[in-house]
Amino acid sequence: MNSKTILLVDDNLNDRELTKRALLKAKITSEIILAEDGLEALDYMFGTGKYTGRDIKLMPALILLDLNMPIINGMEVLRRLRANEKTHRQVIVILTSSKEERDLIESYNLVVNSYIRKPVDFIQFTETIKHTCLYWLQINELPPTI
Repeated sequence: MNSKTILLVDDNLNDRELTKRALLKAKITSEIILAEDGLEALDYMFGTGKYTGRDIKLMPALILLDLNMPIINGMEVLRRLRANEKTHRQVIVILTSSKEERDLIESYNLVVNSYIRKPVDFIQFTETIKHTCLYWLQINELPPTI
């Protein structure tokens, strides 16, 4: 497992850039793989589509996943990753602006590792990203890959 890689899945360019700036400001030096929608994220994880031939033994240590995306939404990405033997233990953190309680409940029903509502304030957002990444990348012990 590549303990330094983060897969950031978000269809909003501004949110992706904001997250990258927050990671930089928090001195998180992990490699960041960007996926603009759920289909691209699944292609990356399973080595399909434009990622055909990617070594799928090299999985990200952390997936930051937005919910509201076109093509395949974040909930479906979570569902498919949890249903696959090779990806069911991936660390997945929902990072969303959704305030819908049903999204929170369904995410945990699908065994998300964490559910975080994006703070509107950049300083709070940066601190949230910093603490989330430090916990999942440095403090938490990850299971071995299959």
